Amino acid sequence: MNDYKWKKKGMIYEVSNDNEHLLSHASNPLAINLENDVYRIFYSGRDSKNRSSVSYVDIDIVKQQVTLDFKKPVLKYGSPTSFYSHGITLGNSWKQKGETYIGFMGWQHRGDDHWRGDIGKFNVSTFETSMVLGVNEIDKVSLSYPCVIKDDARYKMWYGSTIDWSSENGEMIHTLNYAESDDGNRWDTKGVAIPWALYKAQAFSKPSVIKTDKGYRMWYSYRKGDGSLYRMGYSFSKDGINWSREESNLKKSQTGWDSEMVCYPYVFKHKEDVYMLYNGNRFGKCGFGLAIAI
Repeated sequence: MNDYKWKKKGMIYEVSNDNEHLLSHASNPLAINLENDVYRIFYSGRDSKNRSSVSYVDIDIVKQQVTLDFKKPVLKYGSPTSFYSHGITLGNSWKQKGETYIGFMGWQHRGDDHWRGDIGKFNVSTFETSMVLGVNEIDKVSLSYPCVIKDDARYKMWYGSTIDWSSENGEMIHTLNYAESDDGNRWDTKGVAIPWALYKAQAFSKPSVIKTDKGYRMWYSYRKGDGSLYRMGYSFSKDGINWSREESNLKKSQTGWDSEMVCYPYVFKHKEDVYMLYNGNRFGKCGFGLAIAI
């Protein structure tokens, strides 16, 4: 099942902020509808030490106009002992018992050890945080950005999982895995979802899944292991379990803000259209852009 054809609308939010927690980056954007065509787009910004905190900007998605730029963190990186001591980077949002949650990767860096991640969530109303999934028998090293949907009375989650920090080509092996839950709290991990291969697709990040009448569609960023930067991948599944692996037709541009890489997609439906928020060069250091399926 082929990817949608994407038409780029350009960068719709450019970072310009002197808040000490949001000096650079608007990474991992995700959209929650406020009213009519206006969406609150949460993102992860960084301080001078690359620690990430969460803020938002309200944008009319049809006009591509900013209606409010909050410019302050709504949720900052945690205490030195927390599972998000060095940052919060976003996955997607979902409803659970009437509340809206945003899933995130919590970054940690303990002394001389390699950084690592766990999966958490926060309540959009209270900004209270909690753990969703940490290392376990299947995910033994580190975890990253979750995408959670509720489907057929079950919660389904696709997320990143590190097998090894380095392989024979020097690139990490970081797969996209799958888990299910009856209540959204206790997760049954199933293992690798998207097929991976050295020098083809071995470092994945930020899955974004939508369900259509034909099946499940997933977009994500990935690296091949040949020294190239992130590109956009696409997979299709009829059952949400068995997936293809392809390259998306949303490519990097010849020049400009997304000429080196495209990464961190968030795909969502609005009225009759399908949109993608995504980052470009340097993991969204300057901001994020928008594309529409045609």
